[in-house]
Amino acid sequence: MGPDLIDRLIVKNESKIVYLVMDGLGGLPREEGGRTELETARKPYLDNLARQSVCGLLDPIGYGITPGSGPAHFSLFGYDPVKTNVGRGLLSAAGVDFPMTERDLFMRVNFATIDREGRVIDRRAGRIDTEENRRICRKLKDRVKLPAGIEAFFETEKEHRALFVLRGDGLREEIGETDPQKTREFPHPPAALIPEAAATAGLIRSLMDQSKAILADEEKANMVLFRGYSRFHRFAGMEERFGLNALAIASYPMYRGIARLLGMTVAPQTATIEEEIQTLERCYNDYDFFFVHVKPTDSRGEDGDFEAKVKVIEEVDTFIPRITALEPDVLVVTGDHSTPAALAGHSWHPVPAILAAKTCRPDGVARFGERDCVAGGLGRMPMVYLMGLALAHARRLEKFGA
Repeated sequence: MGPDLIDRLIVKNESKIVYLVMDGLGGLPREEGGRTELETARKPYLDNLARQSVCGLLDPIGYGITPGSGPAHFSLFGYDPVKTNVGRGLLSAAGVDFPMTERDLFMRVNFATIDREGRVIDRRAGRIDTEENRRICRKLKDRVKLPAGIEAFFETEKEHRALFVLRGDGLREEIGETDPQKTREFPHPPAALIPEAAATAGLIRSLMDQSKAILADEEKANMVLFRGYSRFHRFAGMEERFGLNALAIASYPMYRGIARLLGMTVAPQTATIEEEIQTLERCYNDYDFFFVHVKPTDSRGEDGDFEAKVKVIEEVDTFIPRITALEPDVLVVTGDHSTPAALAGHSWHPVPAILAAKTCRPDGVARFGERDCVAGGLGRMPMVYLMGLALAHARRLEKFGA
């Protein structure tokens, strides 16, 4: 059974669904026999919510597959993460509300630091601040030269992340990524993965070489790493598929971009978790689906900072009473993937999840944690089916068959 079956069973009503997504929530113990970040955190409200709910573990893509944030979020929202997979560049473009055309090729960029030999020593350029990013994008815009008929755009996302866009005829997305994903390695050349992409690969190589030369005098952001090449793609939105009037509350551009591609209204950008909850409260009467995205759990995991990730989870816990006070018909608390501080990156481990609704069967799970959730009533299931369960508990699916 595919996840698209639910599209044919949709019933509209006044019920409300809240998705609280702590990015990179899943973790690992720091030492043998220890606790994960989620298990370590003091989180009385989340633990109490788990006791009243049904819990489980979710696999974003499939067993053993380490997901990117893009396909993991598509999976959360009930979209097949393999069939709908697109390069992260498109998600970034939607996130900054770039005026896209069908002649565009989008690239996700990390500003990085290389040493004198050209090896990457910091893939995130010390997480330079956003204003520094804007300055560097302006610098590149003023100096990069490309052939006639090709335009280049340099757009800041946040911190070390940026969007580069090439606009022209016949551009292809089948290009090898230049980000080695590791330090102490040289950036990869932008190789054409099919013969038809050779000309585009040459343009990207020129863009890469020019950027390296232009940024040579920068202390931190002296290199660009490209990944996530994508042309424009259209998706059936959540209103079209599920009859949901959805609001996205997210601070990072890429997640705002995913929401836009799926037809959600995107709330004004916020700076703190407190502001995100305030937006949820203020807009609660105007929508029936809410995607609330918490980024710092993932960032602290990628930094390898176990204690900082624990603190973010504890901060989120303090807001649970304000969310439950709204009395949503369905409240889902989960992550898009695991980012254990022990690995300082995404991993293949399944993600703990809570589904709270008056129609759920509490399963005896005592605490919200990886080892507790594995015994929950949801079991271990593909993440793509979570949306169907949320819709069912919201009484938004009719019976299938006679």
